[in-house]
Amino acid sequence: MKRILILFFFTLTTLYAQEYEVTGTVTDSAKDPLPGVSIIIKGTIKGTQTDFDGKYTIKVKNGDILEFSYIGMKIKQVKVTGQKIINVVLEEDNVTLQEVVVTTGYVGKRNRKKDKQKKAVTYDIYEPSRETYKAIDESGFKSTATDPVTTFSADVDKASYSNVRRMINYGQKPDEDAVRIEELINYFDYNYTPPAEGSKAPLNATTTLSSCPWNPDNYLLRIGLQAKKIDLTKAPPSNIVFLIDTSGSMDSPNKMPLLKASFKLLLDNLRSEDRIAIVVYASQTGVLLPSTSAKEKKKISKVIDDLVASGSTAGGAGLQTAYKVAKKNFLPKGNNRIILATDGDFNVGISSRDKLQRLVEEERNNGIYISVLGYGMGNYRDDMAETIADKGNGNYAYIDNLTEAKRVLVNEFGGTLYTVAKDVKLQLEFNPQYVKEYRLVGYENRALANEDFEDDKKDAGEIGAGHTVTALYELVPAKGATTDGLRYQKQVEKGFANELAFLKIRYKDPIVKDAKSVEESTPIPFTLTEFAKTDDDYRFASAVAEWGMLLRNSKYKAKSSFSQVLDLAKNAIGKDEEGYRKEFIRLVEVSEKLK
Repeated sequence: MKRILILFFFTLTTLYAQEYEVTGTVTDSAKDPLPGVSIIIKGTIKGTQTDFDGKYTIKVKNGDILEFSYIGMKIKQVKVTGQKIINVVLEEDNVTLQEVVVTTGYVGKRNRKKDKQKKAVTYDIYEPSRETYKAIDESGFKSTATDPVTTFSADVDKASYSNVRRMINYGQKPDEDAVRIEELINYFDYNYTPPAEGSKAPLNATTTLSSCPWNPDNYLLRIGLQAKKIDLTKAPPSNIVFLIDTSGSMDSPNKMPLLKASFKLLLDNLRSEDRIAIVVYASQTGVLLPSTSAKEKKKISKVIDDLVASGSTAGGAGLQTAYKVAKKNFLPKGNNRIILATDGDFNVGISSRDKLQRLVEEERNNGIYISVLGYGMGNYRDDMAETIADKGNGNYAYIDNLTEAKRVLVNEFGGTLYTVAKDVKLQLEFNPQYVKEYRLVGYENRALANEDFEDDKKDAGEIGAGHTVTALYELVPAKGATTDGLRYQKQVEKGFANELAFLKIRYKDPIVKDAKSVEESTPIPFTLTEFAKTDDDYRFASAVAEWGMLLRNSKYKAKSSFSQVLDLAKNAIGKDEEGYRKEFIRLVEVSEKLK
């Protein structure tokens, strides 16, 4: 009998010690799925997030307690007792958003001490905010009569959207300079016409003109670029260096664990002909893994798993080492790229934004691009991360959860790693017969002087395979008067009479060293489409732009309102297979409540 009892307890102990997978769906009380719900095994940093269908998978042991948390919802805990499916319904918590306030430079947290008479909630300042952003001097209207030409660099960065989402999900009103409207717009995919099959051009432009929703007296011009897609099975091999910030500032659940999971997602998509090296930096810099075939996934994963965050942040030295490793293993006909993962908080060695910019600019001409994945909060240096990516011929993403990591490194794998057009510049000349004044919505950090358009030495944006780029111009209509000047400034010639503007695009081959730029141009006809008859993409992009102006409290927001943004977005969801547009609607609803 004694032996039976011992065997029973041994078996029971074994069962409780064994890990197994639990799956489930998280919904709200209306049975709508909740994307981005945080699921943590209580007492650990082990966790996951729900996808855009509200689904999740996590490895657990019997006795574990799963904690489900989501901004605006009550936290729910569920004990694991052998279930393989755990579906959860979260209840709204209207108090949550009222418990968090933001003051300049600080985050305020609710102090549960209440005044018995007034029943007022007081707040304690608990964390100085050291997040830094480039100041944005919002673009204003320009006169077509005196300044008819506008030039800017293409931008496919999307970091601002996921960073703003992080702030909103934590009940924080976004910093105005964190809101880069062009990155909000370009976070979403749009169904633009790709380059014709067999075309040598890597890009194709489409345009739409309609009324401006936040200022119906004006027009809104959309310019959409679609980059060609590539067959990833036939893509050139990659020489990739993972440059990982392992400083003490990365030691938090929303940084290092998420970083490790992100790189493993990318690793799973690489081929045997691709090679990976891993460089880390903290107080000191080191090569943890020399260039290794991606087929050795277990070996590479082990190095990633063993990463530990500690020490100060020698980011400049890390960059220098990463470039040395990349150059040593350079593939002349391949994809050579550094992927930097950091919170941007460089505090040892080369630490100023200007010095890091010069370092990256010196190295970019060697055919090695650098992309940046940003992590964390509180001390996040967005200005540093954005500068490195922009000047390093790469793209910039902010990873706020595992779903975003999957989007950037799996769903958009080709665009993240493979550039199809380098130094992409756009230039428009507006026709004063139709346009009195114009304003580019966003792109303040991407503005170029008109003379930069034909200057091949002037750096501009890179566009990856399959990426789209969207730019919006708000136009003040003219009454047909013209003045002396450029293409349209003389008496309008017969052939130009129906042209709204003239669009020129310049780009370079990303593989050919010292390649000369190629220019393509096309007139934009004055074809005004009724707003209700524009496509879903046009109306959704205008909704995102309007939301960005509200978040920035833009002087050009005119008749913008959260209710109008919601109405526009809800009627322009389209297919939305990944659920990003539905998530946008939720963010708008939450952001309206933030003060």
